Formats: sequence, structure tokens, C-alpha cells
Amino acid sequence: MYLNEPKSFDLEYSVQQLKKVDPALTEMFNQVQVNPLEPEKNYFQSLTRSIIYQQLSGSAAKKIFNRFKKIYSVNAFPKPKDVFSTDIEILRSSGLSYNKAQYIKNIAKAFLDEPDTYNNLAKMGDEDIIQTLTKVKGIGLWTAQMFLMFTLNRPDIFPATDLAMQKGYQAFFKLNALPKPGEMIKKSKLWIPYRTTVSLYLWAVLEGPFEW
Repeated sequence: MYLNEPKSFDLEYSVQQLKKVDPALTEMFNQVQVNPLEPEKNYFQSLTRSIIYQQLSGSAAKKIFNRFKKIYSVNAFPKPKDVFSTDIEILRSSGLSYNKAQYIKNIAKAFLDEPDTYNNLAKMGDEDIIQTLTKVKGIGLWTAQMFLMFTLNRPDIFPATDLAMQKGYQAFFKLNALPKPGEMIKKSKLWIPYRTTVSLYLWAVLEGPFEW
């Protein structure tokens, strides 16, 4: 069955469409709750947050993110120039590893060097955004996909390398072992162009709604 190309993320509509093309997902949609997505405007903040959340539990990452923000006395999130000029040991005092602190500085430098590119990412297609972001050392595919989903709310993102999503996939489809990313991506072709919705539900199967 052909799914209509979405213009923007619409949780309720995409669930309706996915139930038509893959009725096996209906049980998950009926039993699991997810949070709707809201677009974010501060791209630097979003990418910094994603770096902090890499390979950490949500609760641990949230504490570090809050401590990072408290380094700066202003109420608003610090601007790239402020972060870039901050000594790396001060950044590390929030609980960041040396590598993550350096990655955040790299992102700040990218925004300072190419503001027209990084402040206008929403004008690009998904693949162009991934290529642009992953040029910055520290931003990998997962971080770029988180940006596409949670900042720009792109409707067809499927981060198959994410461990929590793999565990949700394993639990829902009753697999004996964690699925390989390639296996998940192959299966996900049926869900194009609404894979963001499936991703949100797979996360929530075991861990509840995804939260920053």
C-alpha cells in the first residue's frame, strides 16, 4: 500500500496511515504512549544537548545538561561565541568528558565560522543536513538524526543504531536477540515516510516516552 508523502510531522495522522500499511503495529500504537514533537528554534542548544546525551541515561545526561547551563549566568542558553571562549576545564566541571567538551566547542566554532549554514539548516533536505552536521567532529549519524527528529520534526527518521530503540524493537517483535541495524532498516522500508512515528513508539515500548 502506498503512503502519502507527509509535508510535516503529524503524530495522529501518521499512526492512522501506518495502521493501514502494517496492521501488526496497531497493538503498539494502542498500548504505548508517546509525546508529540514540538519544533525547536535554537539549533546550537539542540546539538549541544544531543552531544551531552550521547551514550548516557536520560537522567544522568539531564543533570549534566543543567549543570552546563548553570556555568553561564544569563537566563538564556549561551551563544556559540560564549561557549567557544570558555575554558575547556570549566566546561568539564559540569560533568562532561574531555571529548564531549571539545565536541561542543567544535559545534560552537562551526556556528561562528558558517552562521548562514548552521542557522538555516531547516531549509535543507534530510540527507544534506546529515552531511553538513557530520562534518563537525563529534557529530555522528545519531546526533544528526536526533536533530532531525526533535528539533526539526522531520517525519521519516529511523535511528536504527540507537540501543534503546533496538531493545524496544526486540521486545515488541519478541526477538531472542537484539536486532541488527540493517535488519531494522530493511523492515522499516514498509513504514516510509512515517518512520519518525515508529521510532518514537519503539523507544517508548520499554522506557516510556523519550524525554530530554
